[in-house]
Amino acid sequence: MRKQQNKAWQDYFLPRLATTDIQALDKEKGVVVLPIGAVEQHGPHLPVYTDTLIAEGMVTSIFEHFTPEDNIWLLPPVPYGKSNEHFGKPGVMTLSAQTLQQVILDIGKSVKASGFRRLVLFNTHGGNIDVLNMMAREIRIETGLMVFRMNAMDFKAELEDLYSAEELQYGIHGGDVETSMILAIEESWVQMDKAPVEYYSYNQPVDIKGGPYAAWLIDDLSASGISGEAALATKEKGMETIDRLSQKMAGTLQEISSFEMDSFRSKPVPSTT
Repeated sequence: MRKQQNKAWQDYFLPRLATTDIQALDKEKGVVVLPIGAVEQHGPHLPVYTDTLIAEGMVTSIFEHFTPEDNIWLLPPVPYGKSNEHFGKPGVMTLSAQTLQQVILDIGKSVKASGFRRLVLFNTHGGNIDVLNMMAREIRIETGLMVFRMNAMDFKAELEDLYSAEELQYGIHGGDVETSMILAIEESWVQMDKAPVEYYSYNQPVDIKGGPYAAWLIDDLSASGISGEAALATKEKGMETIDRLSQKMAGTLQEISSFEMDSFRSKPVPSTT
């Protein structure tokens, strides 16, 4: 499923084109998609490449829904993210928030300089969200680009019949959902005989989601390094998960490809006098 001869990595992979080809593209409509993942521990059963692998697998599926008229283009994934909540675990390769900010800003400037009008930051690691939200606005201010942030689980309501309510709410790392997806993308990289079930204790006066918010490190939450029901994962659920999420995300990207920021403005109310 990953990087085969398919639309994402062939037909719509922007770096495949020559600079003159990119110059000639009609950029009034269209969008450039930048996947951003991470290299970090996901418990004893998943590869440290899990988040970036999900990004690769997701865009591979998403881009199957596009036609050349959509003018939606893929950049190479940024494989490293802000993962210092896991720092010190073997195999964790993290950028600082400052470094990730500068990388995203520089890529945004490059997208603008290439003549494009829209950029989507497609994120698959929760630890990146705050940084990307901030940088999306900074790129907008500095370059004038329209910048959007999407997360792999933005449409998790589509999965309510596949996973438990607890998993969808509190399975935030290395649980049933992520393990099922990796089984679908790269099954041989998963060690299901080591897959645990463990949730952080979420019945507290503060939480790690929403507010009041407690800043956390993974060792504050979990002995195994996960939160979720990894032992319940299956390849079949992962394939269905990717298919459902990809359909929703493809439709959203098609809408973004012609979106204009003045769409947010309220229309004047006609006078009744």
